[in-house]
Amino acid sequence: MTEDLINNKDIYYPSYLGTNDNLLTLLNKASQTLCDWFSKADKNGPLPFDDNFKCIMPEEDGNSAEDLFSDIESLLKNSFNPVHPGSLAHLDPPPLIFSILGDLIAAGLNNNLLAYELSPSVTLLEESLCKWFAKKIGFKDSSGGIAASGGTLSNLNALIAARNNAGLGSNPNSVLIVSEDAHSSFIKCTRIMGLDATNLVKIKTDDHGRMDINNLRKSLDKCLIENKKIFAIVATLGTTVRGAIDPIKEISEICKERNIWLHIDGSIGGIFAVTNIPIEGLNNINQANSITINPQKIIGITKTSSLLLVSNMNTLENTFSTGLPYLSSNENIINRGEMGIQGSRPAEIIKLWLGLRFLGLNGIEEILKSSIKRKNFFIENISKNKFDIYSGPLHIVSFIPKGLKTKDTGIWTQTKINELINNNFMLSRPKFNGKYYLRVVMGNYNTKDSHIEELLRFLDTYQ
Repeated sequence: MTEDLINNKDIYYPSYLGTNDNLLTLLNKASQTLCDWFSKADKNGPLPFDDNFKCIMPEEDGNSAEDLFSDIESLLKNSFNPVHPGSLAHLDPPPLIFSILGDLIAAGLNNNLLAYELSPSVTLLEESLCKWFAKKIGFKDSSGGIAASGGTLSNLNALIAARNNAGLGSNPNSVLIVSEDAHSSFIKCTRIMGLDATNLVKIKTDDHGRMDINNLRKSLDKCLIENKKIFAIVATLGTTVRGAIDPIKEISEICKERNIWLHIDGSIGGIFAVTNIPIEGLNNINQANSITINPQKIIGITKTSSLLLVSNMNTLENTFSTGLPYLSSNENIINRGEMGIQGSRPAEIIKLWLGLRFLGLNGIEEILKSSIKRKNFFIENISKNKFDIYSGPLHIVSFIPKGLKTKDTGIWTQTKINELINNNFMLSRPKFNGKYYLRVVMGNYNTKDSHIEELLRFLDTYQ
C-alpha cells in the first residue's frame, strides 16, 4: 500500500480534499532518509572521500519515487555533513531541529513575501521579528528590518540605502570605506552598484585585526581633498579570518562628526548583541544606521537566514519602493517586497522564528557561550611554541607554524588539510596578506573537549 501511494503519478500537488496520505508517506520516508544520514555522520566523516554522485537530468517520463529516493540517498552520501563534530572549517553549524521544521512549513505554505496579500501572517511575522531584533540591539521605535538570502544581499541593501540617503545615487565620486580585513562581499557590492576599485577605500588594520582609527581619519581627509563623496563607512563585527571587531565606538563618533552613514557587518558576531555575553567591542552598535546579522552562522538556523536591521525603516522604503501597481495593498501594512532588492521571497523567517522560540534567550546564550568556551579551550591548549595564533573576541582562530616562510605556507596548509580530513577533521585554509593559514571555527555544538584534544594531538604529530 505504501509503495502504491508513493508511486501514484496522478497526484502532483497537495489536495484540498482528503488527508493527503501520499504527501504524508513521502514526508515520512524523506525524514527517515535524512535522519539516517545524520546518524551515520560519525562513521562517514564531515566530508565524503569520493564524488560518485551522478547529476541525472529529467527524462521524457517522470521518475518513480523509488528512483528519486535512491538519488536522494546518493546526494546525501556525497554532501558536506555539518553535524559531524570534526566539522570545524566554516561558519556552517549543525541545523537546529526546529529550524528544519520551519523550512518544511515554509515550503509547504509556498507564500511569497513580496506582498501582504500573498503572505499575510508571514509578512506580519517578519516585520515583528525584525523589530524585535532591532530593539534588542538598542535601536529606537523607528527601527526595523528586512530578511534576505545571505549576508551579501543584506550588506548590499544597506549600502544602496546609504547611497540613496546621501543623494549620491549616480555620482561617480561615491566612496565606500571598509577595513582591509572586511568581507569580500563589499567588492561585489561596489561592482553591482556600478562602482570600481577606486570607489572602495580600504583602511589599514592594527595588530589585533581592527580598523586603524588614525588611518581612517587620514583617509577621510584625503577623500575630502580629492572631492570624493563618502556615502558609508563599514565596521566589521567579526572578521572572517580571526573574528576581530572594529572599534565601533570610535567609528560611530567619526560618522556623527562628518554625517556619514555607519553600517556594521555583523554577519558573524552580530547575534551576540541580543545576549548578555560580555564581548569586547559590542558596545555602541546601536549608534549605527544599519547592521547585518546572520543567525545561520552560529546558532544553526538553516540557510539562508540573514537580517538587515536599520535605525529608521523609512530609509528602506524611500530607497526601494516602486508602488507595486499590480498588487493590492493595505494602507497600514507595507509590502515587504518594497523594502529591499529581492521581490519574491520564501517564508524563510518562519525557521528563524521557530528556532528562536524553541531556544529562548537562555538557549541562544548557551550556544554562543559554548562556542567561545571551545575557542578558549583550543587556544589554551595549542602549542604556543610551535604556532602563531590569530584570534579576536569571537569563536574563530587562525594559526600557522612559527617561522614558516610565506612561500611555504601553501604547501604546509594543504598537506595539513588533507591529513586532518583523513582523520575526520575539517578545517579551512584562508589566504590572508599573502600567506595561507589553517582556520578553526568553534561554532559546532556537537564538538566536545575530547574532539578538540584529538585535533590538537594531530596538529602536534603532523609537523
